[in-house]
Amino acid sequence: MNQDTKNQQNISAKSKQLVDSFLDALWMERGLSDNTLSAYRSDLYKFSLWIQQQKIELVKVKSNEILAYLAMPENKSARTVARRLSSLRRLYEYLLREDLIKQNPVSNVDAPRLGRSLPKTLTESEVEALLEAPDTEDVLGIRDKCMLELLYATGLRVSELVGLTLQQVNLRQGVVRVTGKGNKERLVPLGEEATQWIEQYLSLARNEILNNSKSDALFPSKRGKAMTRQTFWYMIKRYTVVAGINKTLSPHVLRHAFATHLINHGADLRVVQMLLGHSDISTTQIYTHVARERLKDLHGEHHPRG
Repeated sequence: MNQDTKNQQNISAKSKQLVDSFLDALWMERGLSDNTLSAYRSDLYKFSLWIQQQKIELVKVKSNEILAYLAMPENKSARTVARRLSSLRRLYEYLLREDLIKQNPVSNVDAPRLGRSLPKTLTESEVEALLEAPDTEDVLGIRDKCMLELLYATGLRVSELVGLTLQQVNLRQGVVRVTGKGNKERLVPLGEEATQWIEQYLSLARNEILNNSKSDALFPSKRGKAMTRQTFWYMIKRYTVVAGINKTLSPHVLRHAFATHLINHGADLRVVQMLLGHSDISTTQIYTHVARERLKDLHGEHHPRG
């Protein structure tokens, strides 16, 4: 039993009902993904359990109690504090709107300042090594190679990649139709290399993997289910070792590489924003900083006065 399940079992029925009603409303209003809602749920169940231990009701929390919770040792990083404060802010805005509280205890609590961390990425030669790592003499190797090529060609989120269906891919037009955050759809070009590998995967590997099972998933398991994000992440880690890449990589490493390499080669920031499915261009601008850092590293390595 994981910690979130334990928290859910231990909090009061009243607190659980309030949190769950808020999450239902959030899903209706914003169309958030299951992963985002799960993160909110985890944070709010932890908070509900803590205030219960302090013998405080969820609707009677004050600002000083919010501050005391955020000051706990387990909230050690500014990023964790900011995320949990954001969850609480939205919850109490909802409770105020529903007239379940008279005053928002989070309204005067400031979020910590966050330094903008640059996403870890790969050089173009490291990407080539990673893409060559799967054994394409094997049907699972063909599938894995196809997934890596598709991810680097399109910059999809991992959740978008593993959730793809056959109907979302149009090989004749060379595009994939993606449903991203907030149920927003976008068309992303595949490129020749990814298109060729999808064709090869569909003709040589997919049916053998399914073993006569039926599935709409583009990348099914042998049981006909779509691959999970966790399984794909373990796959990336395994091929990172095979490729001899000595880096700790995030699940979105090829998405980061896709965006950084496009900008390095002169792509317009607005185009990259559209391809990534970012609603705000400020989110995309982080990749210009990654590109600049890479240029500085190259200058320092190769210039005689670097």
